[in-house]
Amino acid sequence: MWGEQTPGPVIANVIDSPPIDGFVPWVAVAVTDARSDIGELEALTQTSVVGDYLTGSPESDYAIGIYDTGASAHIMGNVAATQAGLFDAGLVTSNSIIISGVTGSTEVWVSQPIGIFIDGLGAIDSEGLLTDTSGMMGQSNVAIAAGQGGWPDLPTAIGSPLAAYFTAVFYNDRHISLSRDGDEYVAPDIKIYEQDDPCIPTYRNMIPLELRPLGAVSVQYIFDPFDLDFSPTSPSVLIGNSSQSIFFVASVDLYEGNKSAIDKDRFLFDTGAQITVIGSRVAARLDLDPDNPDFEVEIQGVTGDTIMAPGFYIDALEIPALGDWLSFTNSPVVLLDIPSPEGGTADGVIGMNLFVDLNFVLRGGGLFLQDDPAVEYQTIYRLMGDIAPTDGDGVVDYLDLAALADAWLATPVSPNWNSRADLFGDAIVNFRDFAILAQNWLQTSNP
Repeated sequence: MWGEQTPGPVIANVIDSPPIDGFVPWVAVAVTDARSDIGELEALTQTSVVGDYLTGSPESDYAIGIYDTGASAHIMGNVAATQAGLFDAGLVTSNSIIISGVTGSTEVWVSQPIGIFIDGLGAIDSEGLLTDTSGMMGQSNVAIAAGQGGWPDLPTAIGSPLAAYFTAVFYNDRHISLSRDGDEYVAPDIKIYEQDDPCIPTYRNMIPLELRPLGAVSVQYIFDPFDLDFSPTSPSVLIGNSSQSIFFVASVDLYEGNKSAIDKDRFLFDTGAQITVIGSRVAARLDLDPDNPDFEVEIQGVTGDTIMAPGFYIDALEIPALGDWLSFTNSPVVLLDIPSPEGGTADGVIGMNLFVDLNFVLRGGGLFLQDDPAVEYQTIYRLMGDIAPTDGDGVVDYLDLAALADAWLATPVSPNWNSRADLFGDAIVNFRDFAILAQNWLQTSNP
């Protein structure tokens, strides 16, 4: 007979009060005319660019998009699709579908099968040209959604149909910044690899993921059987048992006072989400009052419409892992019900605000390898108060003081909000944050 045992501590990676908003995983996106024979529905993985570019200037006629595991299909905004040559090449059908987001729905065109390829912003040179395509990975014979125009334009997003077949490495200890067409982009250094590439770093901590609904076997589009050209009537998606599959975290635990929501398995893992979201069911378990939030955030959906959503700092959020669990105290979450591909609403979304202090590897699993997807990670040491430049420079000095001053009295809804300046973690930049910076004045570490 087994005696009663008291489990020892299993949580080592404890992060005190992550920021409300995280990073955006920007990537370079190139398209070609690479498709299979007419009637072939399945997308093919490609470890280099194949097919012909759609314009004579592919080094400038590329797009910058989001590596978005929460997107069930690839999307290109109208401006991006036009610049990349999709419309002029006749690769956009007259078929349309409705795509939905948290703030509404919009109509998009469906493309003919094309090739789509991505790499991190490091593939773009200082002049804003895509000059290095040697690291690009992607898919051929994949149909995407293309924006119909109007304002605001749709974002460009590379979704789970590609992420499931590759391994992506996010280096948050080094960021890449660039300017293009008047817009500024800052993102972790992101690298895309084949599943078994020996260059992929190995991190000891691993969070299990799942592709759900279960049973995904391929990426395919749907076509009109009465159309002799077999034109797609929907974008290519991961075909699961009942609908398109996307990534879920296997388990999440949440705590607020003496209330808890344990082992919740309906949290999406969404690299395209900057914030972490909980649904109404979880909020009810934690006894949160939406009429009395700790803060509010503005949420912009795929249509460009915005809503205000209540946010809360909960006592703890934990994600079980092999190795050290990932644990956060005083963790910000936003109350919002998100549709789930399994039907109904999800328990929530694990967003990138929880990963700003991690280098991590997203292993898509590879449907042919039949491996479960996973996130492997290691914690980045950051000197408290070293908030400028973006990655810090290893010393707390006047640059950091200037960054804090620029965000003085800002809250998450302020145009000058800087989550890194919120050192105290109470959703306002004030004397508490200044005191922390002053305590670490002229402290140094390796940047």
